[in-house]
Amino acid sequence: MANEFKIEVHKRELSAKKSDMKNLRKEQKIPGIFYSFDSKESIPLYIDKKTFSEASKSGAKIFNIAVGKDKRNVIFKSIQYHPVTDDIIHIDLYGVDMNRKVSVKVVINLTGNPIGVANEGGVLVQSLNELDLDCLPGDIPESIDADISELGIGQVFKVEDLNVSDLLEIKTPGDQTIASVTHAMQEEETTSDEESEEFMDGDSDKTSEEGDSSQDDDSGEGSES
Repeated sequence: MANEFKIEVHKRELSAKKSDMKNLRKEQKIPGIFYSFDSKESIPLYIDKKTFSEASKSGAKIFNIAVGKDKRNVIFKSIQYHPVTDDIIHIDLYGVDMNRKVSVKVVINLTGNPIGVANEGGVLVQSLNELDLDCLPGDIPESIDADISELGIGQVFKVEDLNVSDLLEIKTPGDQTIASVTHAMQEEETTSDEESEEFMDGDSDKTSEEGDSSQDDDSGEGSES
């Protein structure tokens, strides 16, 4: 069951000027919009950066806000990050009906130490970090656990191998790989073999050159006598 957390949001004037957005961010405010399942209207707003930080640390998935005179339950539908600084530059709040399913992304949490790593010297590779699923807002999990303790070298753990609640409908394709265990340093070993062969070839060439040089010297000494 998802926890709920109350956050304070503030309406703002809709503006197409980038300077207005930059000024908000300089004031430690995150611009965003609110929209919901039961309305085509979107409302521009902003959240104090400190408030957003507290909400993120709360572990909640459902947030309570006031939109005008109405109290609404919302989720963070989309969060945009700056490509260089990784600062949050925009956020979408989506109003939900607690009795109606929503589509969300949930983090995948790998659990256990694969036998392919612990006993066989392999390397763990995680290919998928998030899962797409549908569920009621109150059932949104904080994360989805994937037990990879039985993975050996050359084996994979797929979406279809997950054990999740019947309350969650996974939308990510079942044949998509979440994690795998591969051989360690395979490329380095191949490179080492190639270098060894090059070294041996070099010695052979060098020996041949030294032999040719010796024959030339002997021929020259004979001519002088």
